[in-house]
Amino acid sequence: MKKPFFYAKILLFGEYGIIENSKGLTIPYNFYQGALKFDSTALAQESNAHLKKFAAYLAKDFSAIFNTQAFVEDVNNGMYFDSNIPQGYGVGSSGALVAAIYDKYAFDKIDLEFELTKDKIAELKGIFGRMESYFHGKSSGIDPLICYMNIPLLIQSKDDISTIGLPHSTNGKGAVFLINSGTPGETAPMVQIFFEKLKNEGFRHTLKEEFIKYNNACIDYFVKGEYNPLFANLQKLSSWALEHFRPMIPTKLLSAWKIGIDTNTYYLKLCGSGGGGYVLGFTQDYEQAKLHLKEFDTEVIYRF
Repeated sequence: MKKPFFYAKILLFGEYGIIENSKGLTIPYNFYQGALKFDSTALAQESNAHLKKFAAYLAKDFSAIFNTQAFVEDVNNGMYFDSNIPQGYGVGSSGALVAAIYDKYAFDKIDLEFELTKDKIAELKGIFGRMESYFHGKSSGIDPLICYMNIPLLIQSKDDISTIGLPHSTNGKGAVFLINSGTPGETAPMVQIFFEKLKNEGFRHTLKEEFIKYNNACIDYFVKGEYNPLFANLQKLSSWALEHFRPMIPTKLLSAWKIGIDTNTYYLKLCGSGGGGYVLGFTQDYEQAKLHLKEFDTEVIYRF
């Protein structure tokens, strides 16, 4: 393959909101990666068994897009997805797999070096969404898209996605970081909770008038590197999530979530669908934030 490794992703902003056409901002996370390989170890056999089911799913509806026959044959010959991307942690384990399969088996693969237009990005997103729906019941296609493209993406709406450069510092005091809740989450049940909530008119109203407003403002200020208004909106976003997304917040992190808001030293938000896995933290002083988070494993993914 031209690109043997496909990396994890972090959705910095937009979890659940992008389902309702909010903005989103996503970055690659190269600490984790996966690749299609051949082997017969016990671990490989477990992955291979999952790939067989996915191959059968793709063979039904994707034969016009993919060489599904070659995919099925490779799986039958022991192909598996060799990945250290943790499953159920919100960092794109299924997205990387979908990207790898598209890269290897698509008939008319979109070449990002020559076809990096909004129309082509939207076309890719549509294909990826249909593929990844196998894993989650419903998928926006964003996760596989970022895993495939491996560059930051700004999501203006469902049909308007573009690449973007971000301000960056290797030695700044501020940081975006991951906190490990210690247990994986399952996307489908969390998404189901969200859709149940959407049936409530009051929730739909506060989602649109508050959550999406704060989310979009965070993205605008983050991209500009304007950190004071960014953190003012992060405080509102984190507080809103504590009230309205409580079922999606890992129980182990509820206290730490509130402490961050009360002390204004850091703010937490969901990383992906929630329910377990990682949550995201934002702070203007990482060393100070760590004093309140001693009992948790934290991992910096972005400095500013």
